[in-house]
Amino acid sequence: MSAPVVIDRQPDPLFAGAAGDVDVSFEFFPPKSDAALANLLATAGGLAPLGPRFVSVTYGAGGSTRGRTQEAVLGIARETGLKAAAHLTCVGASRSEVDAIADQYWQDGVRHIVALRGDMPEPDQPYRPHGEGYANAAALVAGLKRLHPFEVSVAAYPECHPDSTDVAADLDNLWRKVDAGADRALTQFFFSADTFFRFRDQAAARGIDVEIVPGILPVANVAQLRRFAGMCGATIPPWIDRVLDGLDERPAARQLVAATIAAELCAALYAGGVRQFHFYTLNRAELTYAICHLLGLRPAAAEQEAVAVLA
Repeated sequence: MSAPVVIDRQPDPLFAGAAGDVDVSFEFFPPKSDAALANLLATAGGLAPLGPRFVSVTYGAGGSTRGRTQEAVLGIARETGLKAAAHLTCVGASRSEVDAIADQYWQDGVRHIVALRGDMPEPDQPYRPHGEGYANAAALVAGLKRLHPFEVSVAAYPECHPDSTDVAADLDNLWRKVDAGADRALTQFFFSADTFFRFRDQAAARGIDVEIVPGILPVANVAQLRRFAGMCGATIPPWIDRVLDGLDERPAARQLVAATIAAELCAALYAGGVRQFHFYTLNRAELTYAICHLLGLRPAAAEQEAVAVLA
């Protein structure tokens, strides 16, 4: 008689324990036309039932999308009722000009700013502060806090900003932004949960005690991903190239693979105790919605929470 076959117990499915006990936020880029604005508002409206803490709209290099960013922020707030945050940078504007933009946001009811150093309008050009402007993001944070009691989020770089000399210098820069009054840090995207956990531990050791929220990018376009990674210092693992290879002519399959990559990262972060996620939506709702669904978020739960808050 043959010996019985012993089968090792398999781990639980990735999202078996996901209970919807997460907070999410979504990031959009400003539209380039009225038609694109309508599409953005539809995308934001499609994600609104998930009850995000806030949604933000980015700011083009050198302030190139200033008007479109303002239009999108106010449009989202007006049309969806979501709490909208505006990105604001130091590049290409004096302090008085930046302050005037921030003050107008305040008058329009916007209470949350994502304060960034920003990039120069010309590609690969080193950063130069405006002669009469804020020198860096820490100075911008301090200026915003003096102007109004804004909620201020700042950027963090789990793999070090390309302009930083080393990890210690990069953490010092984040500490200065927090010391100036930043309320939270939103990380640039990454592809390993260990990368985030290591960075979070390093930040805590440096005395950075604000909420650090992982930024999640569902990858749908490899060329676009490479461009983004070059700008923020993120590492693209070789296996991502491998699993996306050959899908250029199969967009539906590519989206499924992209969702799987991001979902597995979120599952690993969730298993490690993370309960806040910031999604770079690229102005598309379905990938982000699918991942939030896997994390247990449901429109009904978001609506019940809103009712409880109002009660």
